[in-house]
Amino acid sequence: MATRTLAILVFDDVEVLDFCGPFEVFSVANRFADPPAFEVVTVAEGPGPVLARGGLSVNPHRRLADCPAPGLLLVPGGWGTRTQMHNLAVIDWIGRAAAGAELVLSVCTGALLLAKAGLLDGLAATTHHGAIDLLRETAPNTTVHADHRVVDNGRVVCSAGIAAGIDMSLHVVGRLLGPAVADQTARYMEYPLPPSAV
Repeated sequence: MATRTLAILVFDDVEVLDFCGPFEVFSVANRFADPPAFEVVTVAEGPGPVLARGGLSVNPHRRLADCPAPGLLLVPGGWGTRTQMHNLAVIDWIGRAAAGAELVLSVCTGALLLAKAGLLDGLAATTHHGAIDLLRETAPNTTVHADHRVVDNGRVVCSAGIAAGIDMSLHVVGRLLGPAVADQTARYMEYPLPPSAV
């Protein structure tokens, strides 16, 4: 099985666990796949460090301009999404990267960025409980589930806020590599394996 490139978008004021939780899940899953199933890279708009929520400094692996087309795209959330929603360079890149991706994933208010890129039209989605109304306003043609931790549309998978991104990532690992690998990954992380997504 070929190694899939997973590109995780990062930006100023991104929620730390939104991207670090999935980064951990997909990286740990590599322990149980030969060859490694995922090359996990962080991607930012420009050069230099990104200041995540709480001031954590992150050095992205790639810039938007030099990121190879990802097999999997993950868009996290955080307060920074309120700015990124209006950043045409980021929204355009999400649309282009998603076009060739096998799966497009969002955590928390990352769903707002998918909505701005037109990727949630006619689909179902979820987001952080504090942003449900904003997602409904931003994505009027999307069925928004306030009571689901993970919503799986097939190619587009969304999770609720923050720690729910770990549930979604384990769900995706299970889809791509099988339930045994998802179980091994969760056990290694000492995280309860979540129930199946909608």
